Amino acid sequence: MKDRLMVIAGSSNIPLALEICDCLDTQLTEVAISRFSNDCLFVQILENVRESDVFVVQSLYPNPSEKLVELMLLCDALRSASAGRITAVIPHYSYARSDKKDKPRISIAARALADALVTAGVNRFLTMALHSAQVHGFFSVPTDHLLAVPVICDHLSKSDLSNTVALFDFGEDKRIGSYAERLSLPIAVIEKQRISDTEVEIRALIGDVKDKDVIIFDDEISRGTSLIATLDAIDSLGVLSVRAACTHGLLCGPAIDLIQGSKVEEVIATDTVEIPPEKRTEKITVLSVASLFAEAIERIHMGESVSELFR
Repeated sequence: MKDRLMVIAGSSNIPLALEICDCLDTQLTEVAISRFSNDCLFVQILENVRESDVFVVQSLYPNPSEKLVELMLLCDALRSASAGRITAVIPHYSYARSDKKDKPRISIAARALADALVTAGVNRFLTMALHSAQVHGFFSVPTDHLLAVPVICDHLSKSDLSNTVALFDFGEDKRIGSYAERLSLPIAVIEKQRISDTEVEIRALIGDVKDKDVIIFDDEISRGTSLIATLDAIDSLGVLSVRAACTHGLLCGPAIDLIQGSKVEEVIATDTVEIPPEKRTEKITVLSVASLFAEAIERIHMGESVSELFR
């Protein structure tokens, strides 16, 4: 049993967990997740995990708070069952957006919840495309931070990019280099200010997009208001076509209706969160990151470098 690799799935994204297992040529470890009549969660590990290297796959979406509690209970159960090491595989760490104290008397939830998961038994984290670089430093145990750059760029490289410009938010400087360098694209930058959860103001655009095909890159698309505001801002500048690419396609609230009614030709997202069939319209392209996570899990298990994946 010692050092055996095992994968457990929470309820948030079972299809991704199953695909990861296929890539690893293993099966999901059986667990039972249910509710008491008072709506409290109950979890039980149904297999022997003693001294095993266990990876728990759970995105914190939808219903982030509920999925967080479920993940904590799974990890606590694994610790009580004497698992050798517990790695929380969180493809989408939704609370990462709460990464700074920008108002009086608020919680920096990204840090507080990382600490809570460590208290619950997590020995290591594996996640993807955190909202900002500093969130990586909120984790007090070893953490591997993946990017969907290889998967998204491989998809985009299949089309003609000779007249294409990459458009990024002003604060996304690190990801500008990752995408633009890999695809050999010129860059344009847009400065925007989020007024509220439903309102975004575009303040400036730097770069030439006239008579160009534009790809808008972002870490996530939630309600779609930021994407639509960007589309409106560049619509009068003479762009030929617009596509959008993100890692986390939350597509909540009016997002699908806004996308369907806009001039964007394609919205590319990965399956870090489960995108149900009713949201997979003709404009939505979903790419799998299962092989990337599986390779990272294998490297962590074998004590090999994860950063080599991106060289």
